Amino acid sequence: MIDLRALREDPERLRASQRARGEDPAVADRLLELDAGRRSALSRFETLRAEQKSVGKSVSKASPEEREELLVRAKALAAEVKEADAEAGRLADELNAALARVPNLVEEGAPEGGVDDFEVLETVGTPRSFDFTPRDHLELGEMLGAIDMERGAKVSGSRFYFLTGVGARLELALLNMAMNQAVQSGFTPMIPPVLVKPETMEGTGFLGEHSDEVYHLPSDDLYLVGTSEVPLAGYHAGEILPADALPHRYIGWSPCFRREAGSYGKDTRGIIRVHQFNKVEMFVYTHPDQAHEEHKRLLAWEREMLDKLELPYRVVDIAAGDLGTSAARKYDCEAWVPTQETYRELTSTSNCTEFQARRLNTRFRDEDGKSRFAATLNGTLATTRWIVAILENHQREDGSVTVPEALRPFLGLDVLEPLSGRK
Repeated sequence: MIDLRALREDPERLRASQRARGEDPAVADRLLELDAGRRSALSRFETLRAEQKSVGKSVSKASPEEREELLVRAKALAAEVKEADAEAGRLADELNAALARVPNLVEEGAPEGGVDDFEVLETVGTPRSFDFTPRDHLELGEMLGAIDMERGAKVSGSRFYFLTGVGARLELALLNMAMNQAVQSGFTPMIPPVLVKPETMEGTGFLGEHSDEVYHLPSDDLYLVGTSEVPLAGYHAGEILPADALPHRYIGWSPCFRREAGSYGKDTRGIIRVHQFNKVEMFVYTHPDQAHEEHKRLLAWEREMLDKLELPYRVVDIAAGDLGTSAARKYDCEAWVPTQETYRELTSTSNCTEFQARRLNTRFRDEDGKSRFAATLNGTLATTRWIVAILENHQREDGSVTVPEALRPFLGLDVLEPLSGRK
């Protein structure tokens, strides 16, 4: 939720943000109109209420002749006060509903445009040249006894899978490596719940235009999370944090669930786009003035993981029209996938400024003792999808896969070998 006071002071900022996202800039004028109407109705209510109290006090002191007239006026005022209160409440509800639909203000400097208008900031490493025809991650996974899509579909349907044998060990090693790096960087490890209440899902901005991506359990009115960002954002909801404790840095490990609505026919082979996966996610509460620099730190930690895994990748600045509702700025790291001859997203890090904290009422006390909304940020440190890039980039001609050196202590293997008879 955006800041109404800031909107009143500089409505053009919201208009510019909306234009950058490809959204209607006139929403700024509608919000200002509702805000003015609400404040006018509230002022009228307060004026009438003050008069009602004054008349009420005068009744006991009035003469019998005056008392009857005052009682008539008091009755009329009671009706007017009730009407003004209802009008102020109606306009407040309408304003809040309109505010809830407005995405975060885009950070200055983010590229304008849609999904294809991202800006490549840096390319790291050179895609490997193979002297043999490389296999894709699913063929390698089947040879290694690591991925079983057929039985995943049998048990749960399309876009489900089993990680088996070294596949399961590889994922656990990868996620543990990410957790270890984060803990060494001062993050508090968390295993959060993956079912959350509607107010938590709504507060993080996931029940807007992308609500069809979310699994809902109607009988319990709970939602399965698509990232541990959601429960971690709700962790301090309704709290006031001491300023000297900021930043609060958490690293969450959770299964994640996404319906992948609208992705029919896309990435149907393998484990690139699936309904369930595991993810290690960084989440930070910080002072709004520090959010921009914290965002750079999260990106640096993501890049550190990719460098350790010896993966060629590029860093992209996501265009405003492709940002999620809560994000003011987002950077992705995309790893090279040899058999697709393209880069695919492995990490995202978003600066959500005070947007989520305002909706979830998460504050901190500043040096003057005043409460302010915190800024929240998130960033991926490892997911199941990383297995795709690891297998394909480090494969050998016989179907074996060299384990990146940094991952070996967590996996206990230097090489993943095909099962007998599957070369």
